[in-house]
Amino acid sequence: MAIATHGYAAQSAASPLAPHRFERRDPLPDDVVIDILYCGVCHSDLHTARNEWKNTLYPCVPGHEIVGTVSAVGDKVTKFKVGDTVGVGCMVDSCQHCASCDEGLEQYCENGFTGTYNGPVFGGENTFGGYSDKIVVKQDFVLRVSHQSNLAAVAPLLCAGITTWSPLRHWGAGPGKKVGIVGLGGLGHMGVKLASALGAHVVLFTTSPGKEADAKRLGAHEVVVSKDPAQMAAHAGSLDLIVNTVAAQHDLDPFLNLLKRDGTMCLVGAPEYPHPSPTVFNLIFKRRSLAGSLIGGIAETQEMLDFCAEHDIVSDIETIDMAQINEAYERMLKSDVRYRFVVDIASLKQAA
Repeated sequence: MAIATHGYAAQSAASPLAPHRFERRDPLPDDVVIDILYCGVCHSDLHTARNEWKNTLYPCVPGHEIVGTVSAVGDKVTKFKVGDTVGVGCMVDSCQHCASCDEGLEQYCENGFTGTYNGPVFGGENTFGGYSDKIVVKQDFVLRVSHQSNLAAVAPLLCAGITTWSPLRHWGAGPGKKVGIVGLGGLGHMGVKLASALGAHVVLFTTSPGKEADAKRLGAHEVVVSKDPAQMAAHAGSLDLIVNTVAAQHDLDPFLNLLKRDGTMCLVGAPEYPHPSPTVFNLIFKRRSLAGSLIGGIAETQEMLDFCAEHDIVSDIETIDMAQINEAYERMLKSDVRYRFVVDIASLKQAA
């Protein structure tokens, strides 16, 4: 018998999210059944619910920053037991046999990973995410959560945390490196915390002068108002790595000019419309690189969670009830949250 599940879904690009009942599969031998406690709210949820990337499958139950408790396991599960605190991030499956999967980089699966919601990348049956009270996931895509408290604030680590951790680790952020973080939102505030904890000198770039004190509280050593040409010029040619978290179309050239020779700017924000093409000379004269990064593999995500537990790192959040999700989307568009909404799933049945 399938598992009856309460959730919140968008039925079309124009409809608000509303209560939705559906069924999860009965656990297969390697499946873990999770009672969801908290689910973070990512800008990708909004993009997908409103079909801004033109690939949404409806009904759409968003949510890929999930923390919960194991309530049942299949008879071949060896990694988890009933009662364990666990997490689920942005993907719930991959082919597990291509070159990327073999290297633990399931996010770059050549055959397309399966998103926690909105189905496989290259098409297939829909999947439903964490705006719900239960989820069933194969054990290889479930993560251990070692934090002993503040589990609501752990949830955004499953996307905002790993999305910034992966490029920081790949490009070697650490002592002796000067790292820029562009934007102080859901992704950016995690980028600042993680880069600082890794030992890098962190420079936060923001369009909002009022965020300086908060950025320094989070771990930034310097704060630059990116609309001020003089402040930007003072950092020209000085950065080893820039992690650009902004999910809106903008000019990349001012930030490329800040990189040292052989420096890299990595884009992790996914805007609705493309950025203007950067000036080629800004790249070739300093052998600079413009790159992108997509979440992280399962092993890397576990590494990030363990690092955060060891260093007592969580997201800065505002907890909401499920019934407030449409209001939260509107506030998110106005950057009216510091810095991540998290849904308390205990509120879901009342909302339903």
